Amino acid sequence: MKTYDAIVLGAGGVGSAAMVELARRGASVLGIDRFHPPHDRGSTHGQTRAIRLAYFEHPDYVPLLLDSYRLWRELEQHVGQDLLYEVGVLEVGPANRNVVPGVLRSVIEHQLSIDELAPAEIERRWPGFHVPENLAGVFDPRGGYLLVEDCVRAHLQAAKEAGAALLPNTEVHNWKATDDEVRVRTSAGEFAAARLVITAGAWATQLLKDVKVALTVRRKSLFWFETNSPQYDVASGLPVYLFELPTGTFYGFPKLDPRGVKVAEHSGGQTITDPANVSRAVDPDDQRQLREFLALCMPQVSHRVADHAVCLYTMSPDENFIVDLHPAHANVAFAAGLSGHGFKFAPVLGRALADVALDGATKLPIEFLSLGRFG
Repeated sequence: MKTYDAIVLGAGGVGSAAMVELARRGASVLGIDRFHPPHDRGSTHGQTRAIRLAYFEHPDYVPLLLDSYRLWRELEQHVGQDLLYEVGVLEVGPANRNVVPGVLRSVIEHQLSIDELAPAEIERRWPGFHVPENLAGVFDPRGGYLLVEDCVRAHLQAAKEAGAALLPNTEVHNWKATDDEVRVRTSAGEFAAARLVITAGAWATQLLKDVKVALTVRRKSLFWFETNSPQYDVASGLPVYLFELPTGTFYGFPKLDPRGVKVAEHSGGQTITDPANVSRAVDPDDQRQLREFLALCMPQVSHRVADHAVCLYTMSPDENFIVDLHPAHANVAFAAGLSGHGFKFAPVLGRALADVALDGATKLPIEFLSLGRFG
């Protein structure tokens, strides 16, 4: 049985980044994934993920985002490929709800630059949008999108070049830790390491059963709707967008290819118990809600579906990430409960996990993401 310095369970967005960081520090690293990343069975697929600097969820994310932007750019240089496109993010919602006040809180606390826009100003600037008069808008020029599968490929390429090994299409049955060693039992046999990093996405609910925090997995639908209206093309300047409405919170991306605009609902979702057994069929209720959103806010987009995908959100109780050491094992680090907004942080979370796994602590400001906040 071969022994490694570190084993990483789950080689998606954060896991592939952790593999890079661990290997670059001289550790022998094995990444294990149930499928062959990048794949469409978990949370890191579907062409794009949004990235935003003026973060409405919590201002404490902003310093991590600044590091993450820098690390994404470094990865681009390393692999010689564009991964992050700063086309801006438009966020719309009531002035007294969650999104717009949250953005303004981060702007004030971190002295960020954004544009505050009334509905008429938004419609003049981007004629493809219709904004109800009772809503307010904020435009983050540093926002944009990441090419999600390309990002995972890039991290895996960098990890391989640094000496890490990947074992794909391998199911993890269980793991056991002592003070000196962790053993991982899989469908390909047993492996040992001095340290374990768990970045298993929806499968974290199974691999972290003894961490007494309830993680809920939600099934989410992604739709691409056809459009021939040029104002929805990325080349026309349409940004990434998010609308907080009474019926839900919806987001999407400009037209990047012939499929049209990608639209999804950030709120809601169906709770599932087995991430390996998820329906990939079109959900009629999800489709209806997105068509209603389009009719209200993007009326020139066709309701014809060009493509569809399903992804999984793993929700923590407060919808913020959990990044910490296992409470019973100082040689086991994990990131879980990324709650549908974690991918943009992948490189900085990979660095934080490498710090915690190898050194027991990190200088990165992740205290607000610790397990201890749940008591």
